[in-house]
Amino acid sequence: MTGDDFRTIGSSLASAFRLSTRPLAVYGTEVLPAGIPPMAGINRCFAVSMYRMAAGREIPAIYIGAGATEGCCPGGLFHTGYIPVPDDIKYFVSTGKKDVRGGAAEFLKASPNLVEHCSMAAGPIHPPGKYLVVQACEALPDPMPDVLSLCIFGNGEQIRNMAALIHFDRDDPFSPVIVPWGSSCSTFITFPAGLAENTPRNTAFMGPQDPTQNHSMPPEMMALGIPADMAARMVKNLDASFITRRPQVAFPNHERLLNR
Repeated sequence: MTGDDFRTIGSSLASAFRLSTRPLAVYGTEVLPAGIPPMAGINRCFAVSMYRMAAGREIPAIYIGAGATEGCCPGGLFHTGYIPVPDDIKYFVSTGKKDVRGGAAEFLKASPNLVEHCSMAAGPIHPPGKYLVVQACEALPDPMPDVLSLCIFGNGEQIRNMAALIHFDRDDPFSPVIVPWGSSCSTFITFPAGLAENTPRNTAFMGPQDPTQNHSMPPEMMALGIPADMAARMVKNLDASFITRRPQVAFPNHERLLNR
């Protein structure tokens, strides 16, 4: 989304919601900015790499794309549109198959057919460019790239408050924030960035509900994938909303409440 300064948007959201993590921006590019390491140099998994980037200060950005797919999770490459869906995923994610990965299975879906149907419902996944970059908002370059979405990690209270702000200027009580089925990288990147053809628009994605990432994130940590225009609108709504006008409600003193 051009025209908005996502360094400022990221810092405004981090301050308003009292984040200890860094908001991350997702964008596509044909020319890779200098000094960005490939994702596989951090971790083969996009979700793990992104959480490490958000929780620390050492990693400014990561990328995948042309010439930078070796060592990456095939599921992540599929969910960002850089390879077709691997044939074995539907078995591995569901009930397993003897001749696929030695019968290993995650039991996340009741059958391979359900996995296929979910993939069809999401639609084809299109990469955003020659490269896909995830970069801390504070480290975004000039000129500002065309940011597609943000991924924000926070505790339950912070994510609940962000969801409430998304609802602030919406008349639909159901669809502005949803919890999608799929990999963690789908929640963090694919859906909020609109890479899947049938992604519902003007919607934020909460999660991840993928239990295979529970080993890499603290139990209280959640994430919200937010389309770029929605993130910009959230910042514009800060001063009129409960976040600014009733901060004691958004962030109560829990120790005082428990000692009542």
